Amino acid sequence: MTTTWPAHLRRATEAVLEQGRREAIADFFAPGYVAHVSGQTMKGHDAVAGVMEALRRAVPELRVDVEILVEGDGRIAWLRTCRGTQAGAFKGFPASGKELVWRDMVVSRFERGLIAEEWVVTDLAERLLLARKG
Repeated sequence: MTTTWPAHLRRATEAVLEQGRREAIADFFAPGYVAHVSGQTMKGHDAVAGVMEALRRAVPELRVDVEILVEGDGRIAWLRTCRGTQAGAFKGFPASGKELVWRDMVVSRFERGLIAEEWVVTDLAERLLLARKG
């Protein structure tokens, strides 16, 4: 059965971000996966696992909506809307106990049916700062 790229992204989001299934990372991401996020470059399955684990410690009941914007030439541009209560610290921001809603704009490049590279722009830091102030 052939899976479409949008379906692949939705299943990856559910398994990895929402359910926190580390063992599922290899099912969705290429071994040489590269992510470009806020001026940083992260590589490999361990990078995916590290982000997933830190995010799920901070927001254990994370829910994510995926909206596909544009698809073509081995790439998809999509919007990820994430929400959940910040129950733990994340990137130096202490737990606020408040609901966070943030958005990530993502471009994913596929290679051999797996996510090989992504470019991500996020407003998570802004939302964490607002939760801390408010």
